[in-house]
Amino acid sequence: MFEHLQVWINGKMVPWNKATVHLMSHSFSRASAMFDVFGIHPGPNGPVAFRMDKHLDRLFRSAELLGMEMASTKDDVAKAVAALVKANNIGRGLAKILAYYSEEAVISLVMDSKADLAVFAIPETDELGLDKADPISICLSKWRKLHPATVPVEAKACANYLNGVLSRKDAVERGFDLGIMLTTDGYVAEGAIESVFMVKDGVLKTPSLGNVLQSVTRMSILEAAPMIGVETSEEKIMPEDLLAADEIFTCHTGIKVIPVKRIEDRVLNEVPGPVTAKIAKLIKDICEFRDDRFKDWFQPLD
Repeated sequence: MFEHLQVWINGKMVPWNKATVHLMSHSFSRASAMFDVFGIHPGPNGPVAFRMDKHLDRLFRSAELLGMEMASTKDDVAKAVAALVKANNIGRGLAKILAYYSEEAVISLVMDSKADLAVFAIPETDELGLDKADPISICLSKWRKLHPATVPVEAKACANYLNGVLSRKDAVERGFDLGIMLTTDGYVAEGAIESVFMVKDGVLKTPSLGNVLQSVTRMSILEAAPMIGVETSEEKIMPEDLLAADEIFTCHTGIKVIPVKRIEDRVLNEVPGPVTAKIAKLIKDICEFRDDRFKDWFQPLD
């Protein structure tokens, strides 16, 4: 599907099918890779990146938390994204940056080399399902969110996503679209790749940081919502609070607001609810450049 695309690896453009590592590479066999991903949008004067500056800050913060020394700079990555968007003729799509160790490692655990860096610019496809915010069903996963004392949950480490894979698998096998994990002490955390929001008595609430990823989409919603009169709160949320919410939605890079129509055996009455609908319209207006208050959220890629 993507064979015609170019990939940027350590400063060089290579064909998609050549973007490979050995099966015994450290990051494949020891799960030592990490990544970040953000949206590419067709802007008024050409393609733009959604909050690339914040995503690159998080990318390098992830590297710091994982003790990975990067051979490339933020500016290198930004220039690589721009070059790939042009080379691959991207309008709407995603940029994904992957830091990893390509060296073969049979028994080695700790690497002393700098991380390799690969940058991808991928066009919108039906498989990606970008911006398709059909209402979903969710459940409370049997799997708990990784504890921050065991691994840095703030980092977008590839290994951390096995936690999410298991939670999604559990949900699908039970007939739901996705599962919401609880923390090890029983509070609501997040989905496999999604932040979760709930509305109660008109207040938009989301789990506080500490046990969840510092999602840029989550942050953007919290920053934008007060601009349209929606009160927000970051707090510890009990599962019974989520089960009794007036409205629920999830969000991630590809789909900014996804209404929830069912949680466990409870069907929500109005989907999307009034607050969810207001947030969805606000974010859509921002991403389609009808709200100049947030124009600095987009970086040009020309």
